[in-house]
Amino acid sequence: MSEDGGETERTGSVRRFGTRDAPRWLLPSILYVLLAVAAYQLSGWLFVNLRGFLGLLFLAWLFSITLEPVVDWLERRGLRRGLATGLVLLALFVFAIAFLALFGTLLAQQLAQLLKALPSALSSVTDWSNRVFDTDFATGEDLIRLTPETVRDLAERFTPGVLGVLSSLLGVVFQMLTLLLFVFYMSAQGPALRRTISSWFPARQQRVISVVWEISVEKAGGYVVSRLILAAISSVATGIFLVVIGVPYWLPLALWTGIVSQFVPTLGTYLAIALPAIIAAASQPMDGVWVIVFGTVYQQIENYVLHPRITSATVSIHPAVAFGSVIVGASLFGAVGALVSVPVVAAIQALVETYGRRYELVADEPAPIISVEQREHAGDEERRDSQDE
Repeated sequence: MSEDGGETERTGSVRRFGTRDAPRWLLPSILYVLLAVAAYQLSGWLFVNLRGFLGLLFLAWLFSITLEPVVDWLERRGLRRGLATGLVLLALFVFAIAFLALFGTLLAQQLAQLLKALPSALSSVTDWSNRVFDTDFATGEDLIRLTPETVRDLAERFTPGVLGVLSSLLGVVFQMLTLLLFVFYMSAQGPALRRTISSWFPARQQRVISVVWEISVEKAGGYVVSRLILAAISSVATGIFLVVIGVPYWLPLALWTGIVSQFVPTLGTYLAIALPAIIAAASQPMDGVWVIVFGTVYQQIENYVLHPRITSATVSIHPAVAFGSVIVGASLFGAVGALVSVPVVAAIQALVETYGRRYELVADEPAPIISVEQREHAGDEERRDSQDE
């Protein structure tokens, strides 16, 4: 056989081997893998670019389910759902305008004075700590390294021009209007939206969707409402106490305490009371001690009296789980994610408890000690019983 003939035979055998032995699923599998990779890349790109809009949309949904109990109550009284939603939003708008009319100027003045006095207050507290506890913390300008020159440089660097202020203001107004628009439609068309989504699935899945929807509305909305009520009570109580003992800037400090203590889990209680204590101790160290005592006593009253009664309809979340959910939510969606992460985890936990299955624990009773004679006697009895049968 010639070399050309041998080479042709080998080439033909290789071709026959490749066409016969290549599995049929290889090319479709490669195509599916490429499509999956492309879909993953596209979804990641969409998530990064639409993260702000998704956060706004989810915040609107959370706001809408917070309004849903009141809207349902008005609808049962004979009002159309759209009109009921509009009345609730109008009432909230009027309340916000009334609050700004009563306390807006005072809040702005006290907040500006608080920001201006905060560096000196920190320095005063640090000096007192160094004298009383013999510590060696940095004081004065070294504490936060703020000088008139650095303040002026920061102002020139970060303060936008007139056009920047107008564009930022228009952006905030547009986002607020977008949020309110989505809130209105999600609340007014809530039952219709649920029916539309359920109609895409069979009857068995429709019941599951209905249960999931109801649990999400109940737990997430109830959590937000309860936290708002607790934040209002905490703010009022703190503001009254600060006014009584004569602590300046009582209004922004009271709002800070109420919001942070309720919407920042685990660490929020300590962060909330730390700032009023620092401001109070800057003018009178003993006032700082009284503020800490008040915060501790109020926290016990809230934990054992107010919290169980107000949040009886919400899910109790472990502090570690709540803190971790805030970190994850802030990493994914920023401040909005940190705000809505805990009610989302509350709804997920309720769904797990609804559809999850648990088993009773076996009692950890010690096994009885059986001697060799007892085992032999039991074996003889079993053999006699088998022979009798």
